[in-house]
Amino acid sequence: MQDFDWALVSDQLLLTPEHSVAVVISACVIYAVFLFYIRIFGQRTLAGLSTFDALVTIMIGAIAGRVILGTAPTLMSGVIGLLSLLILEGIFGAMRSFTRGDRLLNVPAQVLMAGDQPLERRMRIARVTLAELHSVLRQAGVSHYGQVAAVILEPGGKISVLKRGEPIDPHLLHGVHGAEHVPAELLRRIEE
Repeated sequence: MQDFDWALVSDQLLLTPEHSVAVVISACVIYAVFLFYIRIFGQRTLAGLSTFDALVTIMIGAIAGRVILGTAPTLMSGVIGLLSLLILEGIFGAMRSFTRGDRLLNVPAQVLMAGDQPLERRMRIARVTLAELHSVLRQAGVSHYGQVAAVILEPGGKISVLKRGEPIDPHLLHGVHGAEHVPAELLRRIEE
């Protein structure tokens, strides 16, 4: 019977100070690169509707995790990597609470459909297909375009549907790209 090798166990659990620094730096760099890519490819990248989108999201997580943990992942590298990501999320979350930081980190909301008119150019820019738009409308209980006041791609990648009925408060459309396309008769008049 072999002796139990505690040194091997500690190698699997712990890490050197140098590896700890490498994990923190890797987490910071991959987080920054990820934010940059989301700005380039759009907010729908991670809020997709298809099975393919879910697969890509899982693969992105696997690649990022592997890069952060390094070639020989250990328990402590996982703890330090996770803590680094949570601290970064806290820092960037605080930055988003300021207008300038929010503009830097988030893609603004955009109108994809104004009244009963899909805005095809905006949809192409946002990488939203007509099939995805129709799916979102059906999920919102819309049975025809005439029921729609506006469809908005939100900064987080989700799509909101505002139905006709009650007039829309213009404050809800403040900062939304393409809000000028929403027909004036669908907006509530602001009392002066």
